[in-house]
Amino acid sequence: MEHPRVPPGPYRATKLWNEVTTSFRAGMPLRKHRQHFKKYGNCFTAAEAVDWLYDLLRNNNNFGPEVTRQQTIQLLRKFLKNHVIEDIKGKWGSENLYDNNQLFRFPANSPLKTLPRRHPELRKNSIENFSKDKDSIFKLRNLSRRTPKKHGLQFSQENTENMNCDIIKEDQENSVDSREISQKDVEEVWRYIILNYLQTILGVSSLEEVINPKQVIPQYIMYNMTNTSKHGVVVLQDKSDDLPHWVLSAMKCLANWPRSNDMTNPTYVGFERDVFRTIADYFLDLPEPLLTFEYYELFVNILGLLQPHLERVAINALQLCCLLLPPPNRRKLQLLMCMISRMSQNVDMPQLHDAMGTRSLMIHTFSRCVLCCAEEVDLDELLAARLVSFLMDHHQEILQVPSYLQTAVEKHLDYLKRGLIKNPGDGLIAPLPTYSYCKQISAQEFDEQKVSTSQDAITELLENIIKSKSLPLKEKRKKLKQFQKEYPLIYQKRFPTTESEAALFGDKPTIKQPMLILRKPKFRSMRY
Repeated sequence: MEHPRVPPGPYRATKLWNEVTTSFRAGMPLRKHRQHFKKYGNCFTAAEAVDWLYDLLRNNNNFGPEVTRQQTIQLLRKFLKNHVIEDIKGKWGSENLYDNNQLFRFPANSPLKTLPRRHPELRKNSIENFSKDKDSIFKLRNLSRRTPKKHGLQFSQENTENMNCDIIKEDQENSVDSREISQKDVEEVWRYIILNYLQTILGVSSLEEVINPKQVIPQYIMYNMTNTSKHGVVVLQDKSDDLPHWVLSAMKCLANWPRSNDMTNPTYVGFERDVFRTIADYFLDLPEPLLTFEYYELFVNILGLLQPHLERVAINALQLCCLLLPPPNRRKLQLLMCMISRMSQNVDMPQLHDAMGTRSLMIHTFSRCVLCCAEEVDLDELLAARLVSFLMDHHQEILQVPSYLQTAVEKHLDYLKRGLIKNPGDGLIAPLPTYSYCKQISAQEFDEQKVSTSQDAITELLENIIKSKSLPLKEKRKKLKQFQKEYPLIYQKRFPTTESEAALFGDKPTIKQPMLILRKPKFRSMRY
């Protein structure tokens, strides 16, 4: 079944909800069922609904193959709560739905969610108006903007001044007609450059429906670009905004397991589960997600670029968007992605959940700590899980500092000093990065690429388990058995026969002797 991608724009989560509910209502098979000696027509069981919706979501371009069955059950509960479905007696409004034979049906009318009207003020601040309107945001010096948080001003002041000096001092002594570049000019150039790049990468005519330019704080971008360690992680000058020491120690312990498990750490059974629970509790108690509430619409729109043939576009767009975050948020995101990525690839990591693999557990635990809406959105969990899964696989590239951005800002300021442009937003002269887009492919080819891309990491994990020399034989058998239970198709492809599986452990297949041996009777002559 073809599922068109919901295009970028405002309220994309609501549009996705309407698309899924419409597809579910139109495609879910209905038939007669018997319950308590009574027949009911045009209905379905909860288990049938889970099976059908689970297949729909995994094959939908907007969600992907990493949707879990438990997430599908949660979505069906939202359907029941919002009267997309009702039980056989017409009851709805609760989330009392389980993966069983309980009967449900569609109501006479299944209302779609209405799209709120966009505030007219945001339409005035599009990127297109920045370059054409003489009274744009870059010319109005008294334009009210959201004041950066206290921590942003504290730890970006000194480095911002040093960075500005490095940018504007070149050629200033030798230039006779050069104009003076103010701090305000530098900030507006940073804002203008990053928004123009983001608009170009996303391939949209305007960003007015995705992000309000007033939300972009240049001080955050400049700090995130310059105050980094040798590994590219943001370094905070104000340590009160950093992760607590005990959280950092716990994250290092699990990220480097078992090398960090020295004699000073407890060695009781279940120690690693307690450490993980401590980390999870800290991130779950944060007042807002790491990507912040105000950038929710921006990141949800980028989720629609998460296709195999648009992977490079998604990486570059996320790279710029993550620079907009407050520095403490960006640092927490970097450290969290590094930890969960290492843990999901570590074959020596003990089992942290009885019924869930490590990668699935990481996504399920931290997805809403990374992305969620300030208001309740019914698809939050699915959208956040898809984004976190992509961040885990590409966090090193997404969270690194793009060098081309610094070059573009310096070039633009140089033109501004020489008087070739009068205002910071009077056109973008610095060259934009070039992106090559793949040609259109068939639906079958796309499905094949999607499956292969999502299964590469899982296949690599299986090979790591197989080739691991540090795992005891008993533990390796246990992990392989768990892997076979969670990913039976990939396991069967790797071990198509019992002989190939036995060869891994050096076992010889036992040939059982027949329990009863019938000897062929000998016929003797009747003659003497």
